[in-house]
Amino acid sequence: MAEADIDDLIEIIEKEGNIEDIPKDLPMMPVRDVVVFTDMLLPLFVGREKSIKAIEECIEFDRYIFLAAQKDSEVENPKVNDVYDVGTIGRVQKMIKLPDGRIKALVQGIAKARVNQFTKKRKFFKVNVEILIDAEPEELDIKIEALMRNVKENSEKLLALKGELAGDVGDLLSHIESPGKLADLVASNLNLKVEDAQDLLEITDTLERLNKVNDLLARELDLSTVQAKIQTNVKDEISRNQRDYYLREQVKAIHRELGESDDKLAEIEDFRRKIKKCRMPEKCKIETFKQLKRLDQMHSDSSEASVVRTYLDCIVELPWSRSTNDSLDIKKACKVLDQNHFGLEKAKERILEYLSVRKLNPKKRGQIICFVGPPGVGKTSLGQAIAKAMKRKFHRVSLGGIRDEAEIRGHRRTYIGSMPGRILQGLRQCGTNNPVFMLDEIDKLGNDFRGDPSSALLEALDPEQNFEFSDHYLNMPFDLSNVMFILTANIADTIPSALLDRMEVIHIPGYTHQEKIEIAKTHLFPRKLKENGLIRRSIHISPNAMASIVSEYTLEAGVRGLERRLDAICRKIARKIAEGKKGRFPVTKQNLVRYLGPPRFMPELDQEESQVGLATGLAWTEVGGEHLYIEISLFQGKGELMVTGQIGEVMQESARAALTYTKANQERLGIDKKAFDETDIHIHVPAGAIPKDGPSAGIAMATALVSAFTNRKVNNKVAMTGEISLRGRVLPIGGLKEKALGALRAGIKHVIIPEKNKKDLYDIPRTVKSKLKFTCVRDVDEALEIALEK
Repeated sequence: MAEADIDDLIEIIEKEGNIEDIPKDLPMMPVRDVVVFTDMLLPLFVGREKSIKAIEECIEFDRYIFLAAQKDSEVENPKVNDVYDVGTIGRVQKMIKLPDGRIKALVQGIAKARVNQFTKKRKFFKVNVEILIDAEPEELDIKIEALMRNVKENSEKLLALKGELAGDVGDLLSHIESPGKLADLVASNLNLKVEDAQDLLEITDTLERLNKVNDLLARELDLSTVQAKIQTNVKDEISRNQRDYYLREQVKAIHRELGESDDKLAEIEDFRRKIKKCRMPEKCKIETFKQLKRLDQMHSDSSEASVVRTYLDCIVELPWSRSTNDSLDIKKACKVLDQNHFGLEKAKERILEYLSVRKLNPKKRGQIICFVGPPGVGKTSLGQAIAKAMKRKFHRVSLGGIRDEAEIRGHRRTYIGSMPGRILQGLRQCGTNNPVFMLDEIDKLGNDFRGDPSSALLEALDPEQNFEFSDHYLNMPFDLSNVMFILTANIADTIPSALLDRMEVIHIPGYTHQEKIEIAKTHLFPRKLKENGLIRRSIHISPNAMASIVSEYTLEAGVRGLERRLDAICRKIARKIAEGKKGRFPVTKQNLVRYLGPPRFMPELDQEESQVGLATGLAWTEVGGEHLYIEISLFQGKGELMVTGQIGEVMQESARAALTYTKANQERLGIDKKAFDETDIHIHVPAGAIPKDGPSAGIAMATALVSAFTNRKVNNKVAMTGEISLRGRVLPIGGLKEKALGALRAGIKHVIIPEKNKKDLYDIPRTVKSKLKFTCVRDVDEALEIALEK
């Protein structure tokens, strides 16, 4: 700007103006987000109807208008109380009407004024104002000049930092000598809040106003300094990252020229070598190299590179072609199975058959075997014995309570922290592709909104499909056909039918009395001696004591309870030795009470003699077979039937069927015709706290009913099981082996079974058949001949 122009502008700013010519009644225009100071020249875009009319009114007369700031800029139609009382009288220098109806006006502040009265409010605001005169100091002392110089220097610093002040204003600052003009000029060019600017406008003491401007200016300068520092740091960081990137690339090029390698190149080469060593299928190899190329193109510190690196680690650690050599010596395998388990002949036989077929045809796909039996019979340890016999790696996965499908098939790589499913993780831990893989508690899988894990197992457990098993995380096929899957369950009823169809079920019903004694001698007792720090010669359990432990202190299909009893004996003897007692501690049938307390179970039946209306049935439970009493009492009444003992609907229907059969054959059975009309019948099954259900107690209920009505005793050494029809036919039942073992544990000598269950006697061990007499019957009459005493 030329020197003459600056002088003219300074003269305008310094000129007070002839304020006597300004009228007292002026149109008023509320302004938003800005406070107009004296001598401030600014453009205004006017769009509100009242404001346009106020501008038109001032243009028509003397171009003077009163500008007051709104208290709330969001108010579209401000009222009298929505604007500040103190404002600035401005003169409209130029006005342009825009095509959209708005007005662009160039306004210069002339003088400060306060509203005395609103004289017009309807079409536009018109106010009566009082002009406010600033109190200027009489002379500029050194303190005022220092303050003014500080304001000017800080303003120039701010201009250098952010450009907040206009370029021409920087030249004007050094020529202004009035404190009030200087304060207004700086304040009008600072980004102040409306409240702060209004406070400045209302101050008439110029020194006070300049002091406040100095404080606001210092604060703004500090903020701008910090902001500029932050921006400089950001730019430096960006520049540093770019520089590091270029230097890193140059280092790579130098290493390549010298035949050396950096860490990332070494990592890529290591992955490439491992991928070639895996000998995976060609399709999988192409996909893996594709992911490796992606990793090579990524920055090593990026989050995506970490995901790809983890994925490649999983791929190269999977046993694509690593396998162990099977030991197919059948005699040696049979010896290993016998060393680890006593009994379980059918399960051992099936395992040896599998090994024999594997020896003759190594390419035969793996079979899926499921051991079903009560707890404690050795299902899990049998899987470990199989792995030991075949010299394969063993891995066990407990499926109890798993509800998420991703536990089986893995999570997709889109999720943070995703990982493969349990099957691939197990193979990764084993390091071979042909381990013995045990899926424990398959009957306790759950399902909810996260999916059905049992459905996810269908592909893995199907020999026709699992050679291309697809895991969500791996997203490429993996061959599971060499894996020997062994599943365990307590009951087969809760296993989904589609899953059950893919496996060969081997039932393990439980152990006989003699088998438990042998297991305790050869397996459990030596193990407990070792666990409790005892030696063999310090303790001796007599054969009678061992038999009593099995029969009087445990009543189960498995041997876990028996193991706990032996552990209790060893603990008590270990305490005696730890207290300093010496010698050999014999455990006999007579002193067994000191170690285990009184007997918990009686080996014989609760009933000491045969009774009328009391029959013994046999029931199947998850923990083995048990005997079941059916009690019937008759008393005078109207022929009503009452059934108690917490029995289910099926068992209640069996009771009604037995009653119907008895009524229909009352003449042949020798029952009085009036007996049913004058007698109420109460059928009760003891152990009322235990729920019972099933149709197999039908024959026992019919026998007890006939016994009660004919007053003939039921032989207490005879137990029976079988469903009956209304015509007296005895229908087949399930779980005969478990029920036979339960009868043997209860001391029963004679068992009546349906004729159609005769084929199941083949699976019952000889030791059981030698101690129990089995009689097959076709109808109830045959059962009554055997069960009822003459």
